[in-house]
Parts: sequence; structure tokens; C-alpha cells
Amino acid sequence: MKTEYNLYSLRKRIFACICVISFIFLLLISRLFYIQVVNASTLQNKAESQWTRDLPITAERGKIYDSNGASLAVSYTTYNVYTRYKEIKNLNSVALFLAKKLNMSYKTVFEKISNSGVSEVLIKLKIDQDLAEEILDSNVKGVFLSENVTRYYPYGNLLTQVLGFTSIDNVGQAGLESYFNDILSGQDGYYMVQSDLQGKEIGNTLRTYVKSTPGDDIILSIDANIQIILEQVMQKAYEEHKAKGVTGIIMKAKTGEIVAMSNKPSFDLNEVPRDDVSSLMNIMKNKCVVDVYEPGSTFKILTTASALECNVTSENDCFYCGGSRIVAGQKIKCWKSIGHGSQKLTQGFANSCNCVFMALAERMGVDKFYSYLNEFGIGNKTGIEISGESNGIMLKAGSVKTVDLARIGFGQTIAVTPIQLITAVSSIVNGGIKVTPTILKQQDAVQGKRLISEKTSNSICEMMKLVVNKTAMYSFVPGYDIGGKTGTAQKYENGSIARGKYISSFIGTYPASNPEYVLLFCVDEPSAGAYYGSVVAAPYGKEIFSALFKYLNIEPINLEDDLKKVEKNITMPDLVGKSLTEAINALIELGLTYEIDGEGGVILDQLPPAGTKLFKNANVILKC
Repeated sequence: MKTEYNLYSLRKRIFACICVISFIFLLLISRLFYIQVVNASTLQNKAESQWTRDLPITAERGKIYDSNGASLAVSYTTYNVYTRYKEIKNLNSVALFLAKKLNMSYKTVFEKISNSGVSEVLIKLKIDQDLAEEILDSNVKGVFLSENVTRYYPYGNLLTQVLGFTSIDNVGQAGLESYFNDILSGQDGYYMVQSDLQGKEIGNTLRTYVKSTPGDDIILSIDANIQIILEQVMQKAYEEHKAKGVTGIIMKAKTGEIVAMSNKPSFDLNEVPRDDVSSLMNIMKNKCVVDVYEPGSTFKILTTASALECNVTSENDCFYCGGSRIVAGQKIKCWKSIGHGSQKLTQGFANSCNCVFMALAERMGVDKFYSYLNEFGIGNKTGIEISGESNGIMLKAGSVKTVDLARIGFGQTIAVTPIQLITAVSSIVNGGIKVTPTILKQQDAVQGKRLISEKTSNSICEMMKLVVNKTAMYSFVPGYDIGGKTGTAQKYENGSIARGKYISSFIGTYPASNPEYVLLFCVDEPSAGAYYGSVVAAPYGKEIFSALFKYLNIEPINLEDDLKKVEKNITMPDLVGKSLTEAINALIELGLTYEIDGEGGVILDQLPPAGTKLFKNANVILKC
């Protein structure tokens, strides 16, 4: 058939061709725009990576100082040794050279530098400057150096869990090194040269050097000298009582600044044991802010302050202890099974009588008591600049039964972190002003809200002074005004009491009348025989305060009079095998106080042992 073409159909064909060509050009232009504009920087970086080789210049990490300017964590320059296979002319001679200089085996070095599959191989990290200069001066082809920054802790195992450590790449992995990593890390630099297709440096070409930017320094509220005092005593307690662990904190009562904080056991931060990651993470846990425990009698400070402030009791209020109290049909025992008899609030506080604090909690009721505990920060994070802080454990107010409330009154059925407890006590004894704990040195003091009146605060301070100074005006450390409270808390495992496992604690204040320092000292699972806080923890509190006064050059007051009053001139009798009544009468006749461990009418053991020299009113433990 004959095909006919007309003008109209020809125009349609031409138009279609133009559209197709235009579409193709549009695609090409779009692609060029994407490559040259949108994706330009990415492609340029890829191109540069192909024709350049760079060596990193690690930024110097910021220093960490204590409150007096002593260096706690510093950095120094080291060098990493690299080789480039394409630029090595004689593998054997280079391997011999590096093996000798770096104290490595020839076989190991040769295997590394013979790897032709990569352009650059790391031979050794962190060599010192003198060795780096020797290698550089040797001018061996194919061997290169890059700067690195190594972290160093001048005090070794001091502040292990607080400071933490960094990775091999200088990134904070634990403690303050991790928490403040963005501040401390700085910005890395680099040294770049142009190279050919095989990775060889091209001579007489452009070289680029970008200097690293150091990280910022931070200044802690920690006093290294006080930290040393605390850790030495903690290590002693850890070893002598064969404990699972020991925690300790010293805080400035009016500002919340932490002047010392530690956990035992610990390790040297310059020799981090990285072989067992699980074990390392466990020992690195700062139990002062992470772990919770039932505080026991030290919590009675909070109960008393709350009860006084809401006017449900007074210092001269009378209570009776018959050795137990019936609460909602349940018998809850006092630690002293034969009871304390009739006593005033101040005496009940000094005796740490559970019955008194059950009564105070019941008088306040759940809502009122909980409102004060919330104000003191119990059940909430304190906000201290340490990772992993716990909230503590409190029953919801609506779930608290009468028997629970009674137990909370003397420090059971509630769990706190050590940092929560010491912060709450500081807020109570400093005049009643709320403090926020901090590990950083404060330039300007921040005034917190008032939690309790000065009158209530002064009453608590006087009661704490009475607890530890029973024999003379200042007898805990003769010549010094110290207040305190001990605690002995049973531990729980899987929801039930763990037999034979306790946390012994002591919280002390100085000066007791207007505290500047507050100390919390806890011994976890002492296993050398004794476990009462008064026997296990308090003596170490005495050692810490004694050393603190010496460091701060604080002179004693009326020292000679106090020493006469606390002279150890009473010999501890042998009470083992005697009846409980006989033992108690013997101790009362000698002017000694006592605590009874267990039940029964016969003495099985005693602390301290027979023959020990004691001062008047010293405390004795009778095991039945």
C-alpha cells in the first residue's frame, strides 16, 4: 500500500523528537547539577581520600584538678608507629630495625609490614618522645609517626570510680571521664600528604597540617589530701573486716560540695584490668550513687527531724520501750530485746530505740512523713554530676500499710543511696537549708530553700552530739566537737532477709554545733565477727576525723580534761557462759553500756574480748 505523508503528521513527528531530545538533555543537566552541586563535597572528599594519605593528630584531653589545683588526670604526648607497604624498599631491614627499636619480635613485625593488602599498618602505639626522635632521625623509608595523647593519673588508685578512665582512643569510658567527655575531649587534627595510586607520597606536593584543639579543664570540689585520708582508712576497714566492700563520702554541709568520695575495692587507673569486662564494670560502679540499701538507724535522723518540725513530738516527750511494739497485730522488736524502759526523745535518739521511732512515724502518718522525706530528697535523684545515679526505693504512699510506716520510721522498708542520705543529713544539720550535692568546685554559693527551722536543726545537732559523746563533753575524738549516729542494717536477697549479711554504717558531723563537714562511712558485709555499726564503722569514723583535724590544723578544746574523763581504766570481764542477767549486772557495776545480739539467757560470745581496757560508758556487745 502507498503511504501518504501530510504536513500535519510530519509536525507531530518533529515535535515528538524535540520532546525526547529535551527530556534527555534535562536528565543530563539534572545529573550534572546533582554531581557538581548537590554531591560535590562528598565526591571531592572521596577523590581526596584516593590521592591523599593522612595521619591523625589526637587532641590533648583537658586536665582534671582537685580544689587546690593538684592534678588528678593529665595528658602527655606519645607517638604511634605506622608503616606503608608500598614505600618500604627492604622488608627484612625495616623489620629488623623496628623489632630492635620497639622491643618486639622480628616475626611479629615482619608479618605486619608484609601485609600488602592494606596501605597503612599500625606497628605500635604510644611510644615516648625520645624513641620517636630516634626512629625519625633514622629516616627509614616507609616508616611514619603520628602524635597521640595518653591519659595519666598521678595518684594511681585514688578516686578510681569517681575519675573513671578513657579508651585507647582517648574517649571517656567511665566516671567523670565519661560524664564530661564532650568538655574534656577537644578536637582532633591531622597531617595530610598527596600520594600516587600505589599510596606512595608524591614529592614536592602540597602538604596540609591542621592543629588539634585541646579540651577544656575541669576543677573538682575534691580535696586530694582529704581523699587520701578517707581511702587509707577505707582500705584498712576493708581488710580488717574482710568486707565485701566499703563506701565513704565527706561533704561540705552548707554547700553540698563533695570533698572526698570513694569505693573499695579499687585499682590503679594507669593499669586498667581490661581482660574481664564484666568484672571491670562491676568494680567501676560508683556505689555511692548507684547502689541502694536499707539505712537502718542512720535514717532515724530524718524521722526525728520530720517529727520535730511538724510538732508531733518535743525533746522532752516521753516514750516507753518494753523490747517490742505491737503494730497492726504484728510484734516488731527493738534491737534491745529487754527494752529501754521509760525515756525522753533525746534519750531514745541516743539509745537508737526502735520503739520511739515507730511511735513517731505513726504520729505523723504516711502523707505528712512522706512529704518531709520527699523534701529531703529521698526517692529522687540528687542530680550529682555522676552517671548511673539511682532514685532509691520507696513504697508508693497509697501502698504503705501501718506496719510498713512503723518500719520506715527506724530505717527499714525503705532504700536509699549513700549520696541521698548524706545530702539529706547535711540539709538537716546545716540550719535546715536544702543543698544539692556537686563534685565540681563552686565559685558562688547557691542558697537553697528552707526545709526545716533552725530550731529543729539545732535540736538534731545536739542529739547527734549526745550520741557519740556519752563519757565527756567531746569524747569521740577528745577535744573536738563531733556529732554522729551509727546504723546496722540487715541485707535482703530475693525478697527475704539474708542471714549474717549486714551493712554497718556511721554518719558524723563536725563541728556538731554548726556542722561544716558531714561524713558517711559504710562497711558492706563485714565478716570478721562484729557487724554492729557502733563497733565496725564508728571507730573508722574516729580515725578519719582525727586525721582531718591534723590536716586542717584544727586545735582541740579542753583536751586534757576530756582525756582524763575517757581514760581507759576498766578491764573487760570474761562473760562467756554466764547468764544474761549476771552479765548485765556485771557491766552496769563497772559503768559500761551494752547491746544484746540474739535471744536466750546465756552469753555465747562478747565484744570486746576479756582483758580489753575500756573507758567508762564504753559499749559492749553480748551475743546470746
